[in-house]
Amino acid sequence: MSTNLKEKIIKLADEMQSDMVKCRRDLHQHPEPGWTEFRTAAKVATALQELGYEVSTGKAVIDEASMMGTPSEDKLKAEQARAIAEGADKSWVEKMTGGLTGVLGVMHFSADGPVVGIRFDMDSNDVQETAEAEHKANKEGFASCHAGAMHACGHDGHTTVGLALAKVLAELKGELKGTIKLCFQPAEEGVRGAQAMVNSGIVDDVDYMLGAHFGFKMRHTGSVACNVTGFLATSKYDAYFKGVPAHAGAAPEQGKNALLAAACAALNLHAIARHSAGASRINVGRLNAGSGRNVIGDKALLSLETRGATSEINAYMEKEAERIIKAAALMYDVTVAVKKVGGAAGGSNSPKLAAFLEQEANELGIFKEVVGECPFGASEDFSYFMERVQSHGGEAAYMMIGADLAAGHHDSHFDFDEKALGYSLKMMGCAVTDLLNK
Repeated sequence: MSTNLKEKIIKLADEMQSDMVKCRRDLHQHPEPGWTEFRTAAKVATALQELGYEVSTGKAVIDEASMMGTPSEDKLKAEQARAIAEGADKSWVEKMTGGLTGVLGVMHFSADGPVVGIRFDMDSNDVQETAEAEHKANKEGFASCHAGAMHACGHDGHTTVGLALAKVLAELKGELKGTIKLCFQPAEEGVRGAQAMVNSGIVDDVDYMLGAHFGFKMRHTGSVACNVTGFLATSKYDAYFKGVPAHAGAAPEQGKNALLAAACAALNLHAIARHSAGASRINVGRLNAGSGRNVIGDKALLSLETRGATSEINAYMEKEAERIIKAAALMYDVTVAVKKVGGAAGGSNSPKLAAFLEQEANELGIFKEVVGECPFGASEDFSYFMERVQSHGGEAAYMMIGADLAAGHHDSHFDFDEKALGYSLKMMGCAVTDLLNK
């Protein structure tokens, strides 16, 4: 990168810091869980259009058949109405009917060059923000105004950085080559949204794909990890068992016990033999069953997840889990319907791109700590973007941007140091412009 271009990016980022804080706090105050990000997505679409980007949303960027864990139609309609009442552009919101809240912004620069894609997630968590007076969002008046929803993972910051980066690139468009694709993704929580965006084909021409997250293992502002490793493939399932109710005292033999079938499945799922080729996980996180102590339980809901160090290992866990669930239903003579409600692929960063990011971070000279490799040990559906881009010969990498945290991710006390917004914008801006001008 030319010194001149680097200096311009740093200057622009510093000038935009207060606007970024304002934007982040607005998004924090109006959190929207997966597939209901109507206000957020409309705000993004409006801003991108004003900056001169080609903007797509709805069916153009979301493959409906690949959507998982979508809310009810009534819930979606109510959230659309609320978004409009809270200032969202009605015309954009209507294009997102059905929860199709993904947004893509594309800009072609002055000369031919590579296609660079970046993913920014927009959704909030199903968490009630703390009412404690000392919580910064309460003290400074930007706490969530939506009951049961909170940005407790930093996605409000991710979206903010995405919009700021869009402005920086638009300002510098005369000095850039190639094409930028800014992908604003719904429903990352529960790993539900990325596959639907990827399956729409929007990154099939991307040469370099980037993603990033605040915090996690990098819990200090001014640090960055450029090669996040250990993405676990995962699948999320709900299993619905249905039996026959009966009086538990007078006629127990007339019942078919869905509760016991689900309990049997839960115990045996945790007995699945682990895979020798790498890490494998299974967890039953919820079991709701029955209707009363004197009634044979006629219904049960089992919520579970599988994970694997690779997509292949996770597929083994999925297959075994399905076998056990169906066997438990057969044992107790009840029916069962299994529904997939989320998933993420396994994956690894492209080594050359990760090394490039580390070099960029060091040359930028703003970070107190630059970490090459950092184990993630969890799942993130950015892995679908990574997998798709790598499958056609492109490169992909995921970073962690350090931020001081008030509490852990998904905690009702969560907050992050807003100075991290500037660090992220400078890192993204310099890395992306260098990739575009390759």
